[in-house]
This record gives sequence, structure tokens and C-alpha cells, in this order.
Amino acid sequence: MCAGCGIGIAVNLMGRAVPKDVIVVTATSCLEVTTSAFPLSAWNVPWIHTAFENTSAVASGIEAALKKQGKKTKILAIAGDGGTYDIGFQAMSGMFERGHKVTQICVDNEAYMNTGIQRSGGTPHGAWTTTSPAGKVWLGKKQWKKPIVDIVAAHRVPYAATASVGYPMDFVAKMKKALENQPSFLVVHCCCPPGWKIDTSKGPKITKLAVDTGINPLYEIENGKLRITQPLKNRRPVSEYLKFQGRFKHLDEKEVREIQEHTDKKCQELEAREKSGLKFFY
Repeated sequence: MCAGCGIGIAVNLMGRAVPKDVIVVTATSCLEVTTSAFPLSAWNVPWIHTAFENTSAVASGIEAALKKQGKKTKILAIAGDGGTYDIGFQAMSGMFERGHKVTQICVDNEAYMNTGIQRSGGTPHGAWTTTSPAGKVWLGKKQWKKPIVDIVAAHRVPYAATASVGYPMDFVAKMKKALENQPSFLVVHCCCPPGWKIDTSKGPKITKLAVDTGINPLYEIENGKLRITQPLKNRRPVSEYLKFQGRFKHLDEKEVREIQEHTDKKCQELEAREKSGLKFFY
């Protein structure tokens, strides 16, 4: 992997929560190409590589086969943001709607990094990518990041949550809870030095700043009820997160202010939902 890759950190942390009796399904991604170069493999558990779009479909088939055999092996499906937010969304939606006992993890480095840093539904507003370039006319990605956890939670899954490699213990705790409450979903924010244009030694620190500024709030939706797992009060300015990354260097004060306002509104809505105690779905 690239030096400082957040996906490597994320998978290492997953290993602290996942039981030995597990089957892993991995989509085409940075994770797949770096851990399975033929004829070798870095995986010490049953593992299968799938195309971008069908991680959840393959995981669903494995779960159905094990159920028929009366086995209770845990199934872990892992895909990047491209293979989750976009290309793989249809299969994932079907898997959750049918209720397959699978935990799906999105290792979210916020672009199609493996194929050349193209924008995805997980790419944040204003970010430079090769398909959302920054110049005089175009100031990075125009759209806001897709609220993938809320979308998955609307499928009435028992557990869906956000996580970050910048808060490892929160991530490990959520991994354990996700495995105990399948079907379940976790999206873990992962730094990408070449895609984010950052110092390779600063990834975890910058990813932590995403949480501390409210850009990537940490919360879980368990049986429809939302709980914030890292306080959103006394947030740091979003500029402290943006300034370390070359993918945002083109943003002017107006754009930064717009991102700050959007972040404040998002955090206020999360706090209101938590305080209300109302279920996300009925």
C-alpha cells in the first residue's frame, strides 16, 4: 500500500474485533490489489475477490449457502466508497432489504483512488479529483457527500454507524457491535495521501481533524435510534481540516465559509435527532 494508507490501518483495526471464524468478501479496490497479488495473499481467513458492483450480492449468496448448511460463520463484506456509494449500491440495498446476516464495511477514502482519483458519491464538496478538477470555472466537486449511513439505516437494519481511523477505539467498539447486530453497516473514514495530497505521516491526525471539526461526525443508528459517539460541541473550524490537504487548496474564503455553514447545519441536525429520541424509521 502507499505509505500512510488509511485502509491498511482500518483493516488492522477490524482484525481486533472480527472472530477467526469469518469469511471476507472484498471488491476491486486498493485493498484488493495490495493484499492479493497472485499467487500470494495477505489474508489468513477464507477470502474472495469480487467485481466493483457485486460485493453485497456475493456476500448474500455465501450467507444463504451457510444458512442452508446450518452454519453460523460471520460474513464481512468490504468495499471502497466507489463500490459502496455508487457502483455497488444496488446490490447492497438488496442485501439489506432482504435481511442477510452480513456486516458491510465501506473503507471511505472519498474517491476512486485505485483507478486514478476520480470523484465518487463519497467525495466531499469542493474537493479536487481528476474528474472534478479545480480551475477558473470549476472549483472541485459541486455536489455534497451522499449521506450513506442515513440511506442504509432507512433499510431498517439493526445497526449502521460512522467511524474513523483517527478514533481507533471507537471504530473497534462499533465493529464488535456491528458483528453482534447483523445485518449491519459501517463507513470508516480513511486517509489517502496521494488522493488527498497530504504528508504521508499526517494521515491519522488529519482524519481525526475531520471528526473534531464536524466534517465527519461519529454516530451510530441502533434499531432506528441515533446516538452521537464523539461530542459535537466546541468543534474546531473546518479550515483547520481543509488547509492540510492539497485537494482543497483552491478553495477561497467564500467556499470555506459555505462548507462551515453546511457542517454546522449537519451537526445541529444530528444533535436534534439524538435529543428527540425519535426512531429514524417506523
